[in-house]
Amino acid sequence: MRFDIITIFPRAFDSYLNESMIKRARAKKLAEIRIHDLRKFSRDRHKKVDDRPYGGGPGMVLKLEPLVRAISSLKLKVKSEKLKIILFSAAGSQFNAKMARDFAKKYDRIIMIAGHYEGVDERIKKVVSDFGFRISDLSVGPYVLTGGELPAMVVLDAVSRHIPGVLGKEESLEEKRHGVGVPVYTRPEVFVWPPPSQGKKGKKYAVPKVLLSGDHKKIEDWRRRKKGLL
Repeated sequence: MRFDIITIFPRAFDSYLNESMIKRARAKKLAEIRIHDLRKFSRDRHKKVDDRPYGGGPGMVLKLEPLVRAISSLKLKVKSEKLKIILFSAAGSQFNAKMARDFAKKYDRIIMIAGHYEGVDERIKKVVSDFGFRISDLSVGPYVLTGGELPAMVVLDAVSRHIPGVLGKEESLEEKRHGVGVPVYTRPEVFVWPPPSQGKKGKKYAVPKVLLSGDHKKIEDWRRRKKGLL
């Protein structure tokens, strides 16, 4: 699956893309991720990509011309139903787990426009429509962020997890094993704090006995209860 991210802050992605799951997905060629610096598509000698909006108002808006050039450079040849173009907006549809699964299953390529300032020139939607595609407004939460870089990383992470092979085993998906929201524990079975070596009487923190029982049916029922499924 290919991800294209158009941004004015390309270096914001450097550390994230070179760590952990995303790094492995790229190394295994399961996810191709390309970051496009919007300023490179500006014809302004100062590489300016924003301007004041017509009609007045506070703040600046990303200009139309650089965005059109950036999208045109991506050479969109895939069928429209296999391509998703996203513009991050606080007024957009709320991104959720079902969308992440559907995106991974339905699309071969996702293009994300990381907006900034007070938004982008609205005409970009009409231009892209005339290209034969559609821009979808998307929000990652009921709040306003300073830019679309963090939302782009959220969508990239959430969708990538559902690409076959990225997590190694399908069972690693927390959604498939009631892992999301369910308490988890590891060794030691009983943790004491402060430790006896400090000469104080410590409090014991124990793992629930059902998880040590070896009874898989009871463990599954316990997890389902914690999840509110029983």
